[in-house]
Amino acid sequence: MKKLYFIGSFIILALLFTGCSKNEGVGGSSIIKGKITETKYNSSGVATATYPASDFDVYIIYGSGNTFYNDDIKTSYDGSYQFKYLEKGDYTIFVYEDCLTCPSGKKEILVSTTIENNGDTKDLGTIDVKKY
Repeated sequence: MKKLYFIGSFIILALLFTGCSKNEGVGGSSIIKGKITETKYNSSGVATATYPASDFDVYIIYGSGNTFYNDDIKTSYDGSYQFKYLEKGDYTIFVYEDCLTCPSGKKEILVSTTIENNGDTKDLGTIDVKKY
C-alpha cells in the first residue's frame, strides 16, 4: 500500500511541476509595444514623405524557432501598436514593406526581443517601412 501511495504522490508532483511551466504567449502581464512609420519613395528612389502607418498589420511570433505568426494587430491612427498580456519569453515582431527587387513585391522586417520579468513593458521603438 505504501508503494502505491509513493507512486501516486510522485505522479502528482511530476504533473504539478510540468503543468506549471508557462510558455511564451498570452496569459501574462507583460506588453510589447512600438510604432510603425512609412517612408514614401518616388519612382527615382527618393524619399518624399514619412508619416505614421495607420491601420497597418503587425505580427507576433511566440517563442524562438517558429516561422508562422501567432497573432496580429492593426496600428492605431498614430502608427502605435501593443501586444498585451504576454508571458516571459522570446518574441519576434514583424511587418512587411514594399520591395522592388523581391519576387513577391514585399519584404519582412523582423525585430526580436525577450521579456525577462512579469509586468515588463518592452518598447521596440519605431520601425520604418518603405512604401513605393
